Amino acid sequence: MTQLVLAARRYTSGIDPAWMFLAIALLVLTLVDADQATASLLFTGDALIRVSPFLVLSIAVAAYARASGADNLIASAFSGHMASMIAMAALIGALSPFCSCGVIPLIAALLAMGVPLAPVMAFWLASPLMDPSMFLLTAGTLGTTFAVYKTAAAFGVGLFGGVGTWLLVRGGALARPLRQSAGGCGCSGNAVCSSEPVQWRFWDQADRRKTFRQNVISNGLFLGKWLTVAFFLESLMLAYIPAEAVTATLGGEGWLTVLAATLVGVPAYLNGYAALPLVGGLIEQGMAPGAGMAFLLAGGVSSIPAALAVWALARWPVFLAYISFAFVGAFGFGLIFTLFS
Repeated sequence: MTQLVLAARRYTSGIDPAWMFLAIALLVLTLVDADQATASLLFTGDALIRVSPFLVLSIAVAAYARASGADNLIASAFSGHMASMIAMAALIGALSPFCSCGVIPLIAALLAMGVPLAPVMAFWLASPLMDPSMFLLTAGTLGTTFAVYKTAAAFGVGLFGGVGTWLLVRGGALARPLRQSAGGCGCSGNAVCSSEPVQWRFWDQADRRKTFRQNVISNGLFLGKWLTVAFFLESLMLAYIPAEAVTATLGGEGWLTVLAATLVGVPAYLNGYAALPLVGGLIEQGMAPGAGMAFLLAGGVSSIPAALAVWALARWPVFLAYISFAFVGAFGFGLIFTLFS
């Protein structure tokens, strides 16, 4: 028996755990629900296709910056005036068209370039919550007041997380935000990665071409596998978590309902568009609007698929800070909306 265990361990030691998880999960799903297995594969493939332009662009930009040495200039451009950078990052994030998983490649590129963690966190938190098309759909479904407040809340959550991260970094926490497997140059996110001169035409040098190629491959494989896992999990949650269960949990008013909506919104992923009619129905049934706001804010930032992608990218302290800022921000802005709506 011991020999079999050792042999199995040797056989699986070279297999990536993300791909192993996907293979086992797909096998089990095929045996239990073959139709859903097919649907999940189609959903995952479609999601990867939709996010692929952002993925390819961010990987190429990060690899170019590394090969040319431009990451040094990019990191330097984000030095100084931290408060302004955080506010601008939160504002841009609140208006950008990224979902909670789709923003991960861009975040990886920014951190790998040595961009300070505080403005990255502000953008990271604000980006999945609102964009122009989401604003219009929210206004049409839940009203203009709800849409305007959610936009302001997206900025507020990003600002809260950015400032909180800034204070933590100044206190000596959250050093080296990226996991070693996520790439990067080993910098803390607050320093310039390299002192080598910039070579914009990097393809003229063999070593820089090799650096570019290695970064494209390593970052592409890393981000691709974890986004695949995230989208696969999203498909399962959309299929097996009934909207009726969410309705039963979130009905009612008061701060406890806002807290419950925040707690449910964190793990129970519903993409922003699918969640709008659900929240509208809940509000019509008597749920406090602030609870609906908290649900949308919490689910948009820190659902299980998004959290998994963040966990794969960032070290534990950064991951915990991300989840904490998302939870406190969603609850706080949901509670404020309840008090004044």
